[in-house]
Amino acid sequence: MNTKKLKEEFRAFLKKHNYKITKNRLDLIDIIANYKKHFEIEELVNYIQNTQKLASRATIYRTVKLLMDFGIIKEIIKQNNKTIYEFCTQEGHHDHLVCVSCGRIIEFFNEDIENLQEEICLKHNFLPTYHRLEIFGLCEQCLKKKQPIQEK
Repeated sequence: MNTKKLKEEFRAFLKKHNYKITKNRLDLIDIIANYKKHFEIEELVNYIQNTQKLASRATIYRTVKLLMDFGIIKEIIKQNNKTIYEFCTQEGHHDHLVCVSCGRIIEFFNEDIENLQEEICLKHNFLPTYHRLEIFGLCEQCLKKKQPIQEK
C-alpha cells in the first residue's frame, strides 16, 4: 500500500474517532514508512528530531499510539524494559529472532510453526486473535565472536 492511500485512510480514522488531523501526524507516516527497520519510540524520536525537526516528542509518542490503534504499527518485542515496534502494512505475518548481544532482529516465517499453532488452538477449542513469537539468542556474527579461538 502506498503512503498516499494510507494517509487518506488514517485521515478518515482520525476523523471517525474525533482526533485532530494535523500535517505532522500525516507526515509521520512517510517518515516511519521510510525508516525501514524495527524501532523503539525514543530511537524514532531522536531520528526525527535530528533529521526532520518535524514534531515534538509528545506528538511522536501520541501519533505512534494512534498508528497502533489504526493497525499499521505493531509492538513486536518486549525485552529489558524496551518495547520494539515495526511498521507493517504489506508484509504477511512473520516472527522474530532477537540477538541478545547486538540487538539484531531477524524476521522469519515458517509454515510448520503456523500449522502447529492452528492445531493447538483447534485442540483446545481456542479462537486466536493474534500471536507473536520471539526467539532470543545469539545471531551468527555474535556467536562467532563468542567462540574460543581454536589452536591448529
